[in-house]
Amino acid sequence: MLEHGGRLRLAAAQFGMAQEDWLDLSTGLAPYVWPLPSFGPAIWSRLPEEDDGLEAIAASYYGAAQALPVAGSQAAIQALPQLFAPERVGILEPCYAEHRHAWQRAGHAVMGLDRSEVADLLDQLDVLVVVNPNNPTGTQIDVETLLSWHETLHRHGGYLIVDEAFADAAPENSLAAFSDRPGLMVLRSLGKFFGLAGVRLGFVLAEPGLLGALQRELGPWTVSGPARAAGKAVLADHTTQQLWRFRLQRDSQRLRSLLLEHGLNPEGGCALFQWLPYAQAAELHAALARRGILVRLFEQPVALRIGLPGSESDWQRLDAALADIHLSQLASSGL
Repeated sequence: MLEHGGRLRLAAAQFGMAQEDWLDLSTGLAPYVWPLPSFGPAIWSRLPEEDDGLEAIAASYYGAAQALPVAGSQAAIQALPQLFAPERVGILEPCYAEHRHAWQRAGHAVMGLDRSEVADLLDQLDVLVVVNPNNPTGTQIDVETLLSWHETLHRHGGYLIVDEAFADAAPENSLAAFSDRPGLMVLRSLGKFFGLAGVRLGFVLAEPGLLGALQRELGPWTVSGPARAAGKAVLADHTTQQLWRFRLQRDSQRLRSLLLEHGLNPEGGCALFQWLPYAQAAELHAALARRGILVRLFEQPVALRIGLPGSESDWQRLDAALADIHLSQLASSGL
């Protein structure tokens, strides 16, 4: 199993601090509580029904021709490689490590690519996987470039798969509206922007043949009834969506400014997190953890991904912790 953010139980045990005393900034999820309606008791006792309107609401929200609900975009990441014979797969890295893991596990030949290499190698690839905005760096690739890559791949029967788990804050940069084109698949998630990671609901946007093949691979009832109800509610709530976009953009800029004030220089990020390459990332990660603040540590490249505090007291706690840590002494003193 690959490591992910949000492993609060492990951090609590490692640093000897109760879970409820932690500030978890490790996951890159929206830190606000979505105003979900209450659901009746029948939703827990009936099998999920696929004619409840979720697919249509999702397609409308994303501006896509069709949408297939899945148990979080992670379910699609694991299943998609099973639809292909052994292929030459390029993955734009660094990115969410589950992509490489899933394609390698299914027996494909995987090549990690830098963006500068993609255009020259497209003719050698059967599948190109891109995370956009990138996780963990936040790097954004424009729509025109992605469509150009797709066109080149499609000319020789190749596929472009774009993971847009962090795209909801800036939907104008999404390929969802083009997802009915043959050889293009877009993955979306309710976990990040909506802050509903525990619901385990995502969507795959693609042409009908690919969606049908994926649905057969996943089998029936992949999404629970409560998850479907939650999805319908949040995807139709345009007022809260607009508020969330404003709050996330504002708070992401606030986090960037806070890090700069403490001598830290973020070199990427998006509306949901800041990306901080830092030579003493491991030491800063540990120093924050000793103060009950969990961020996401990356060893390659050496960096931290820092999510957004959710309340004013959380902001003050992060500010105070960074002020208490003397960054110039991290490597030598283990503060």
